[in-house]
Amino acid sequence: MFNNLQLNRPLITSLILSLSLFIFPQISFASGEAPLLDLTSHWIGYASIAVFILAYALVIVEEKIHMRKSKPVMIAAGIIWAMIAAVYAAQENTAFHHTAEIMIRHNLLEYAELFLFLLAAMTFINTMGERGVFDALRSWLVNKGFSLRTIFWLTGLLAFFISPIADNLTTALLMATVAMAVGGTNHKFVAIACINIVVAANAGGAFSPFGDITTLMVWQKGVVDFQQFFALFAPSVINWLIPAVIMSFFVSTEVPQADKETATLKKGAFVVIFLFILTITMAVFAHNFLHLPPVIGMMTGLGFLKVYGYFLKMRDKRLLEEEAYGGQTTLAIEGLNQPARPFDVFKQLEHAEWDTLMFFYGIILSVGGLGTIGYLTVGSQLMYGDLGPTNANILVGILSAIIDNIPVMFAVLSMMPSMDTGQWLLVTLTAGVGGSLLAIGSAAGVAVMGQASGIYTFMAHLKWSWAIALGYAASIWMHLWLNADLFDNIPVVS
Repeated sequence: MFNNLQLNRPLITSLILSLSLFIFPQISFASGEAPLLDLTSHWIGYASIAVFILAYALVIVEEKIHMRKSKPVMIAAGIIWAMIAAVYAAQENTAFHHTAEIMIRHNLLEYAELFLFLLAAMTFINTMGERGVFDALRSWLVNKGFSLRTIFWLTGLLAFFISPIADNLTTALLMATVAMAVGGTNHKFVAIACINIVVAANAGGAFSPFGDITTLMVWQKGVVDFQQFFALFAPSVINWLIPAVIMSFFVSTEVPQADKETATLKKGAFVVIFLFILTITMAVFAHNFLHLPPVIGMMTGLGFLKVYGYFLKMRDKRLLEEEAYGGQTTLAIEGLNQPARPFDVFKQLEHAEWDTLMFFYGIILSVGGLGTIGYLTVGSQLMYGDLGPTNANILVGILSAIIDNIPVMFAVLSMMPSMDTGQWLLVTLTAGVGGSLLAIGSAAGVAVMGQASGIYTFMAHLKWSWAIALGYAASIWMHLWLNADLFDNIPVVS
């Protein structure tokens, strides 16, 4: 979308790389709209890196200190940009005075698109949850009387195919709930099932623009077309299947006692599902055929949902006025036998993952500021110049497991290295599935660790990292072989 602004949304590659960037001499360069100074050797550059590292360290230990991850990075973004602006405002040449303003507006525009897209998607997911869609699916799986090994495969399979639509985080939480309900006190099964679910959800999200934040960013950037993502389907399948097959031999065939849990769909559940599919279709149509940002289709679909929510609300109010069955309302009996309230779509908006949305603000602005300082050019040379695109893109996946795939992918997209479609798909794949190597490497893994606290742990996941690494390597090989026609040159791995 903004390919002409390659220097306007820079991003640091990683905390590890940033420590090695101090040795480069200061140079000056200019962007298409604003003159830039290279501050990599200035004390502002060092101070900004220190602020970012401190903020990200607090993000990493979020579960220990119980401070939401958005708080430190939002403060870091403000501090970094204040220091940058002070340097530019102090320049004698007035041409530099508005550089910080111009650069930060580009970052804000990118964040606004991502924010609105995710807000619409989260509202749909929350509404489907409120209408009982996910509860009904969980209830069906729990009550079928499947063996533990069958549940292992079913939850993995469903995680793989639901995550491309519902996103890997939501899918992993849903399937982990099933594994915990079936496994009960069998902690060994719950742990290995959760590992399988996290790997499957991340793999499934890698071949769809809607499956992960990183794939969404790649699509919105315009470097990969919507239909081209599906070239990653087979590599994604391999990425999940190899560790799944290995782990399945260690899962019992015991049939646990079926739970008599029941869940019913509320009125309008299927309409909401239809509207969600329609919204995704509109986002794709807007981007591919009208050459508009995908967020336009998503927000239009959110408008349809809000209008439909109005009719649900009017129906609920009418039913609430029609008391029956000994003072209970018809609506209350349809639901959970709790005091009924009319449906309100704005309640679903309120339940969006605001901490995550604010975290993205902090990350985009923080790393955008670090890039404006001048670390983008250096990082691009270190990775894509010295290592070569194939090795660099494989490294991206490994860094994603250690740091997080979102800032790493922001780095790559901000560098905008000259790569063919095959290489862009490779980095999309590695950033998406690389996080599965460690429990902390993906949002899905971190969320499931919180849900199955004490059962699915960092060490429990680490025991199977070797099998997951086999799947990671095999998926890369599969992509390089199967999609060789998408590469301009034969990829070299050293």
